[in-house]
Amino acid sequence: MAASSSALSSTISSGTIGKPISTSTTLSLLPASSIKLIKNPSLTQSVKLSASNCSTFSAPKQAFTCRSQAISSDNSIPEKVQELHVYEMNERDRGSPAYLRLSQKSVNSLGDLVPFSNKIYKGDLEKRIGITAGICILIENKPEMKGDRYEAIFSFYFGSYGHIAVQGPYLTYEDTYLAITGGSGIFEGVTGQVKLHQIVFPFKIFYTFYLKGIGELPAELLCKPVEPHPGVEAVPAAKACEPHAAIANFTN
Repeated sequence: MAASSSALSSTISSGTIGKPISTSTTLSLLPASSIKLIKNPSLTQSVKLSASNCSTFSAPKQAFTCRSQAISSDNSIPEKVQELHVYEMNERDRGSPAYLRLSQKSVNSLGDLVPFSNKIYKGDLEKRIGITAGICILIENKPEMKGDRYEAIFSFYFGSYGHIAVQGPYLTYEDTYLAITGGSGIFEGVTGQVKLHQIVFPFKIFYTFYLKGIGELPAELLCKPVEPHPGVEAVPAAKACEPHAAIANFTN
């Protein structure tokens, strides 16, 4: 130990102060018997665990694939839209519409209700197909337009085929589009919109449905429509609901 101290003093005196001392130099100053390798099992295990964790959490090659790339190319195909043409006729034989003046004002005002139910015919006016049934809630009287704005909630009933439910703006003075909110029968799962074309309010309305999400419409409901005009009328056989001029089990 004295010899080691002498060697250390010699080194310091030779000008090593202020200079970095390498590991090999430091170790050479100590007797070999004083140098012992420290073995720490827990440290070794920790290193192994870290190494295994690195392997475990390595990112897979496809981890950052964009969702849009995984979507089938079939989704880029536009969904088929089917058109259906329907005339709604108020033939003054159903007590419709009923005006409930809840506002208790002399002019049409917010909150007034108008329940209604009218007959519906195919777009060529040659076959009776059912009825409409629903309610309109008056939102605003528009004296400058000589009409009213309603929020309409109603359905079209097509006998055994089912029904289509719609909701949206109903204006007595211009055309509007309403949302198709659902359906039943062959119309289950339907989406899309319907154009409401006022011909003679509130007696004659022409609808063009733009239907999505359903199977092919039956040929019995499809036709080339009669051009809307104030004089349109259903053929007498359809008005009389004769078997050849009405769908089976039509809603009345």
